[in-house]
Amino acid sequence: MPLSSQEILKKVRRIEIRTNRLVNESLAGEYHSVFKGRGMEFDEVREYTPGDDIRTIDWNVTSRMGHPYVKKYVEERELTVVLLVDASASGDFGTVGSTKRATAAEVSALLAFFAIRDSDRVGLLIFTDREERYVPPRKGRNHVLRVIREVLTCEPEGRRTNLTLALESLARGIRRRSVAFVVSDFLDSGFERALRIANRKHDLIALALSDPREMELPPVGILELEDVETGRRILVDTWDRDARGRFTEQARERAETRRRLFRQTKVDFVELSTALPYDVPLVRFFRERARRLR
Repeated sequence: MPLSSQEILKKVRRIEIRTNRLVNESLAGEYHSVFKGRGMEFDEVREYTPGDDIRTIDWNVTSRMGHPYVKKYVEERELTVVLLVDASASGDFGTVGSTKRATAAEVSALLAFFAIRDSDRVGLLIFTDREERYVPPRKGRNHVLRVIREVLTCEPEGRRTNLTLALESLARGIRRRSVAFVVSDFLDSGFERALRIANRKHDLIALALSDPREMELPPVGILELEDVETGRRILVDTWDRDARGRFTEQARERAETRRRLFRQTKVDFVELSTALPYDVPLVRFFRERARRLR
C-alpha cells in the first residue's frame, strides 16, 4: 500500500535526524578525507620555472612560443556524487526489522547529506530492469530531501535487476567524472563488462546489501521459498540439516563470487546487512581507503 503524504514526511524526517547525527559525528571527516581533492581541473598555462614537473609541459604552447610553458591544475572545488539505487522486488525482503530497501534509503540519505555538507552535487538513478527514476545532480538540503523521498516512494514498474543497464546509463549519462555509489543486493549476472567500463570513467563504490535469512535458514519445518523477481518457487525441509547446509553453502558461494568480481574489476565495495548498523562498515571502509590513498 502506498504511503500517505504524512507518513512520507515522518519517514523523511526520521531519516534526516538519524543521518544528520552520523554526518555531524564520526563519519563526516572520513568522507571528506577520502573524496575531497581527489580530482584536478585545468586552471591556466604559465611559463616554465625551474623545479616544475616536466610532465606538465604543454608542448603545443611551448612550440608556438619558443620556450617552455606548463599546465597549471587546481583541486576540483566540488564533486558530483551519483546514487544508483536498486528498487527491484528483492529489496522488499527483510527479517530483522528493516528491509533491504529501507536500509538502502537510509544509506543513500547519509551519503547525500555528506555530499551537501561539502558543497557537492548529488544525483539519483533508481533502477530495476529499467530506469525507474532519474534526478539530475544538484546541491542543497531541499534537493537531498527530494532524493530521499524519491527512494522511499518509488513504485517500480519492473521487478528484476539489470545492473548492466544502470551502469551503462551512468557511463553514458554522467560525462564528468563522479563518485558513484551502487546500492544493491547485486542479485544479477553478466554485468562485469559494464562494471569495468563504468569504473574506468567514474569512481565506483559498490554497497552490497543482504539479510541474514538469505545466508542461513532456521529449522522451522517445510518452507516454500519464492524468488520474487522471477516467481520461481521451491520447497525446502528446514528440519533437514543437510538441506540447510546446502542453502548456506550456495549463499556463501554467491557472496564470494561477488567479492571476487569486485576485486577483479578493482571496484571498492562495502557489505551491509539489514541486521547490523550500516555506519560501522562505512567508517571502516572510509578509513581503509584513506590509508590506501596516503
